[in-house]
Amino acid sequence: MDVGAAVVLGLVQGLTEFLPVSSSGHLVLVQHLMGITAPQLLFDVVVHLGTLLAVLVALRAEVIAVLRGVAAWPRLLAGRPLAAGDARDGQLAAWVLVGTIPAGVVGLALDDAVEGLFGSVRTVGLALLATATLLAVADRARVRSRGLGEVGWVRALVIGLAQAVAVVPGISRSGSTIAAGLLTGVERDAAARFSFLLAVPTIAGAGLLAALKGASGGLASPGFAVLLTGFGAAALSGYVAIRLLLATLQRGALRYFALYVAVVGVWVLVGL
Repeated sequence: MDVGAAVVLGLVQGLTEFLPVSSSGHLVLVQHLMGITAPQLLFDVVVHLGTLLAVLVALRAEVIAVLRGVAAWPRLLAGRPLAAGDARDGQLAAWVLVGTIPAGVVGLALDDAVEGLFGSVRTVGLALLATATLLAVADRARVRSRGLGEVGWVRALVIGLAQAVAVVPGISRSGSTIAAGLLTGVERDAAARFSFLLAVPTIAGAGLLAALKGASGGLASPGFAVLLTGFGAAALSGYVAIRLLLATLQRGALRYFALYVAVVGVWVLVGL
């Protein structure tokens, strides 16, 4: 892999990780078109770190709130009184944990089976059409007033289950989680922010899993310049994608993403 390929793959990873179009599906297609067939585990770890940095910066206020909530858990479990803000942050952190568990369980239990799907372009095409359908349905959901502090245990679990399904390449992680939030009555901005918060442990876990796999067989490095370029491209494009989606979601942006994903899905099935 050269620097040019690192820029392309980093940009694709960053943009599609947070826009509801499926990062895994797009990476499979782009690598297929570029003729990249060998596993790039170290590069995968580095671009995952780039997207992780993007969400930490873009949602720093919410991330800090979750960290404060985790710090408040010992006092909460001990039955000690908490300030209203600490109790609220503790609940949000617990909901993020509940939403993360399904994807973690599925990812670990079905890792080998899911990895085999990455070699099937047809699977990606069908999954992209499923993503397009889900986005189109969710875009028509009635806008509710439930904010980030009103997600609740049941909605957090439903959104987490939607994230677990997104281990299939072509099923968008952000698209499925945002759609699940909208369909369960969470307002658009809050659904997107909760989806991005779930991305933090999910991306970190995926990066750690890739690193462990690579360590067992020796991580082959494509070179420092390639890794740095991929990291920077993923971080920058990921930040732009988050801000873009948050800015446009209220204006019915999901329908346009649904149309785009449907077109790509048909192209994959017919053209490839």
